[in-house]
Amino acid sequence: MLHIPVLLQESINALKIKPTGTYIDGTFGSGGHSLEILKNIGPKGTLYAIDQDPYSIRIGKKIQDKRFFIKYGNFSNIIKNLYFRNNIRVNGILLDLGISSVQLDIADRGFSFMKNGPLDMRMNNQSGIPAWKWLQKSSQKKIEYVLKNFGEERYAKKISYAIVNQNKKNLIINTFDLVDIIKKIIPTQYKYKQKHPATRTFQAIRIYINSEIDSLKKTLNLSTKILKKKARIAIISFHSIESRIIKNFFKKNSGHISFPQGLPISNNQIIKYSKKKLKIIKKIKPSNQEIQKNPRARSAILRIAEIL
Repeated sequence: MLHIPVLLQESINALKIKPTGTYIDGTFGSGGHSLEILKNIGPKGTLYAIDQDPYSIRIGKKIQDKRFFIKYGNFSNIIKNLYFRNNIRVNGILLDLGISSVQLDIADRGFSFMKNGPLDMRMNNQSGIPAWKWLQKSSQKKIEYVLKNFGEERYAKKISYAIVNQNKKNLIINTFDLVDIIKKIIPTQYKYKQKHPATRTFQAIRIYINSEIDSLKKTLNLSTKILKKKARIAIISFHSIESRIIKNFFKKNSGHISFPQGLPISNNQIIKYSKKKLKIIKKIKPSNQEIQKNPRARSAILRIAEIL
């Protein structure tokens, strides 16, 4: 299945692209957002695309454009290097979080609970350990913590116990091995609305295996440094955990610091310390029309902020 970028035009518009500007697509994927950014920048514009998936890097290297540079690695590390090592500051950062349709459709990647394959789940399958091996070596408490905190799974305790017990008998190696365990635990009368019962468990393990929350937090903190004045950051998230982190970061950095009355501090110091870093622009959800064409867009939220 061809990957369809979610909120494509909305995210491009959010960046308020300048023809001579420098931009970062932190999640290149299949290149949909990058190609659209390249259409909007001029001959003197620059785009840095980032991805930790070797498959995406191969796609990116086929783009022959002097304005385009693709970097291999986690977006938080690459953005850090661009700022601290290369002294680059940019006019906009775009992040499309989560996994692509291409990754889901390849059974051997282990992301999909609808296809049977090795339970891998690594965005970069050339480093780290696959999910099945992590489940094998982890304690029940650790697995429960991950399912509860990164998947908001209400049956985290029961599922984690079942995983540990199953691994004592026969190792959980494939995606369907894990799906079968989950289906036996979640009551048939209980439904996550329209979600598959394995959705939250697979999400939680994937987020933990790939350190997705840590990478997002690092990048948000870096954004106020690497972005120029009036530059934009646009982030598309697909679940409530990421969405809350982005929302809270924007909110925290868009408000003034309050000082107790009577504190011996000058007006200049108040201005210095209470200055806002961000202006929250808006959040956008996909239209019903987009959701009908691309069901993956159903839970997407685009949040936009501007550096002051």
